[in-house]
Amino acid sequence: MKNIAAILLLSSASPAALAALNLFACTPEWGALAKELGGDKANVYVAATALQDPHRIEARPSLIARARNADLMVCNGAQLEIGWLPLVQQQSGNTKVQPGRPGYFEAASVVPLIDKPASVDRSLGDVHPAGNPHVHLDPRNVALVARALGERMASLDPAEAAVYHQRTRVFLERWQEAAARWQKEGEPLKGIGVVVYHKNLTYLLNWLGMQEVGALEPKPGLPPSTAHLTELLEQLKQTPAKAVVRAAYNEPRAAEWVAQRTKILAIMVPYTVGGTDAAKDLFSLYDDTLARLLTIAK
Repeated sequence: MKNIAAILLLSSASPAALAALNLFACTPEWGALAKELGGDKANVYVAATALQDPHRIEARPSLIARARNADLMVCNGAQLEIGWLPLVQQQSGNTKVQPGRPGYFEAASVVPLIDKPASVDRSLGDVHPAGNPHVHLDPRNVALVARALGERMASLDPAEAAVYHQRTRVFLERWQEAAARWQKEGEPLKGIGVVVYHKNLTYLLNWLGMQEVGALEPKPGLPPSTAHLTELLEQLKQTPAKAVVRAAYNEPRAAEWVAQRTKILAIMVPYTVGGTDAAKDLFSLYDDTLARLLTIAK
């Protein structure tokens, strides 16, 4: 009877309870990818929401508690989380997820980074020495991360390795098909100039062939100032833009101020999974982002 009761208990357990891997994802996009690759074999916790600046997450006790029980920590890297993640790792006491250990995975470590500064000086603003860390809005980068992350998950959970490998193959097939469609849909955006808020959309613009002609931040990480925005208006007279584009977590006032005075569009894109109601997963993140950007080309 005891054996029967144990079997019934296991059969009624939730997928999360039966999950082989506990994953701590620093940002929503990598949490969404981990869910795609792990299915019910991965219990995924995401540390930040889409409406939080990933640079400025608070190292809350709840995050430390989650990190303490993680088998794998999936983060962006390239110092995107430098302001909060080291404290979470240290305070968790979890040796598995420390830098250099198999239980710590950085997406930026497997993709080619752009915008690498020639020198690092705090007077230049919030500059990342390794390069621009906001890699997930180029679908080619997502594919590279998926391959590497799928392998890491399989190595940490060898009993279920076949599941991770199969799910990774299926995801990449779907992703490559979708990426070809997005590339074609985005063709009308080539060459269009836009003003950005922060350097968080650079990979997206490069992939689509769009041009960044100005930024609302005077320097990366510094909030827009009246003096800088006034200078930006003068700059746009010489190098016009067709829209001001910001991420969902960036405050809207400066973008709307510039858009109103230049008679151009102010567009908000989700930036990551959950940034808008439509961006429910990685696929719909790209669908919604392109739909919003294509209003510029109409």
